[in-house]
Amino acid sequence: MCRCSCGAPSAGKAPRPDGPLMSRKTSFYYAFLILPADQRRAIIAVWDFCRAVDDAVDEPTEVAPAGSKRTQPASQHVATSQQVATARDAVRFWRAELARVYEGSAGQPETAQGRGLHPFVARFDLPRKAFEDVIDGVAMDLGHQRYRTFDALYQYCLCVASAVGLICVEIFGYRDDRARQYAVELGVALQLTNIIRDVAVDLAEGRLYLPLEDLSRFGCTEADLRKGQVTEQVRALLRFECDRARTYYERASRVLPAIDARRLIAARIMGAIYYEILQSVERTEYDVFSRIIRVPRPRRAVIAASTWARAMLGV
Repeated sequence: MCRCSCGAPSAGKAPRPDGPLMSRKTSFYYAFLILPADQRRAIIAVWDFCRAVDDAVDEPTEVAPAGSKRTQPASQHVATSQQVATARDAVRFWRAELARVYEGSAGQPETAQGRGLHPFVARFDLPRKAFEDVIDGVAMDLGHQRYRTFDALYQYCLCVASAVGLICVEIFGYRDDRARQYAVELGVALQLTNIIRDVAVDLAEGRLYLPLEDLSRFGCTEADLRKGQVTEQVRALLRFECDRARTYYERASRVLPAIDARRLIAARIMGAIYYEILQSVERTEYDVFSRIIRVPRPRRAVIAASTWARAMLGV
């Protein structure tokens, strides 16, 4: 599964972009519920566009003749070369669609997602570079099914997660430029949490996002992970990954500008919900194999409410 941070949890697809938006099943729902209506509409448009781009690779389809309707997504976990080629075509299409969103000379947007995003680009001065980074990150999944080093994985996280955050903060608004760094650090934290939680799901789809240098460091192999058993080596590896993710939550917290703490409340709620996922992984003794770890909906609501209350009190 692609890892764009506008995506839904792996255990079931988010609603299709042309269907019901922002399902309560997503970890983002409660974060964005507290936004003013115009900001919420803009966020949904961004989420919708990025999700469509994500699906271009996440659900490769067979090549169809020009002008024909798209076939159903391929069912197998590992894409064939033809499906990869089709996904590359889809990525090129979304690059062109982004140009149509931003450039009147390129023509009008051709998709509901592009048309939905278009009015908010000028309204919130949304950065085109960040959308381009998201597309670049999604495209990386076509050529990288393994990451040798954390430095390489970090670049991927910047594209598929931090770039989304940099778009969102323009919608939330800020007065201190450190808000942008907050978005970068929090994006990496969220993405690393996703990667840890979804190790088993990703392996089933032929992908492994944990850096290979980390596996080697703890004497763990991909075959060990595929067995789905929390051995001492696997536990040590995942403990290390959780500790690394936590450092990015801490970095985000340290750089959060006090003057923008209320404006960025939606991001803070999102961070709090994902931090709960990380803690849940630790409470299970790093068993990410027997089930997909989720935060129950009532608990997400409580986290959102308590985070909002602390922000209003200036805590």
